[in-house]
Amino acid sequence: MNNDSGKLGEKLSRVLALQNIIEYQTNAVVSSEIMNKKTGTVTVFAFDRGQGLSEHTAPFDALVYIFDGASEITISGKRHTLRAGEMIVMPANEPHALKAVERFKMLLVMLKS
Repeated sequence: MNNDSGKLGEKLSRVLALQNIIEYQTNAVVSSEIMNKKTGTVTVFAFDRGQGLSEHTAPFDALVYIFDGASEITISGKRHTLRAGEMIVMPANEPHALKAVERFKMLLVMLKS
């Protein structure tokens, strides 16, 4: 999806299946931004098994919802294993990392206000 406001609005005013927005790619992490507003973003990700994001921080709270597969998410040194249908909040400024224990897809909602 893109940030062209007319096209984005058209895409968001219809029913979308999260599962079909993004596809897995071998040995890769892929993402597709659904919304980008001053107050936050909504992005879907697909991680192939073994792929991940190294530890980092973000200045905003973020909600992660796993809708396929399983992920290990480490927040401030504490590991959490999430499976499809589960979610977790990653607090602002806390170090976090993600790893695909099996390939997984997630919805990331970043809240900037």
